[in-house]
Amino acid sequence: MEVAGRIELSPPTRRAAECARQPKRRKLEGCPVLVSQVEEWLVELWSPEQIARRLRHEFPGDPMMQVSHETIYKSLFVQGRGALRRELTACLRSGRVVRRPRRSVERRGKLTEIVMISDRPAEVEDRAVPGHWEGDLIVGPKTRSAVGTLVERSTRYVLLLHLPDGHTADKVRIAMTNAIGRLPAELAQSITWDQGREMAQHATFTVDTDPGHFCDSRSPWQRGSNENTNGLLRQFLPKGTT
Repeated sequence: MEVAGRIELSPPTRRAAECARQPKRRKLEGCPVLVSQVEEWLVELWSPEQIARRLRHEFPGDPMMQVSHETIYKSLFVQGRGALRRELTACLRSGRVVRRPRRSVERRGKLTEIVMISDRPAEVEDRAVPGHWEGDLIVGPKTRSAVGTLVERSTRYVLLLHLPDGHTADKVRIAMTNAIGRLPAELAQSITWDQGREMAQHATFTVDTDPGHFCDSRSPWQRGSNENTNGLLRQFLPKGTT
């Protein structure tokens, strides 16, 4: 409605506009008890994801004592949202004090003749059948050293690959073949790996064991069990120590 040269808003629209102009108090700024609990668990080296899930479990009927992991991250990293003490960033497993987007440019050499993740057996997806693994490397300073990790998707059982002589393709292939070769055949159905150059001898590994499968480029989330496990292991093998 237009009255005397100006637009007259309806009551609901006017209330919405007034609310939009009012600064909203963020969850962590308005609840000191919640802030104290989040900080306590961060000091104990819990991840924001673990804290968010634990809060939902501990306070299922109290929305004021629940917060998302993204809100925790923003409170630590984003200027103007610092309800949490900035120095608590040192408690995160990544050890970062600044949150930066990951590189979007693939800098490694391309593998050839690989079997993609889309060709994995259908039974892999629901985690109902054990024997399907995800793997990657935890790389040390200046990529001079590494530890290989294999995680079984159903049980979350973890195998660590000892690589004392380096993590070139031949060393990784031998370590993986030895680790998988000690398993019963029914527990070695498939392996999904990142497209790293450490898997350049994947064709030989395929002959020795079952075919390996590879994630799409720049898609580590496709092997989420292994990514999460590597994050947990970084708590005990921080960057610069492997």
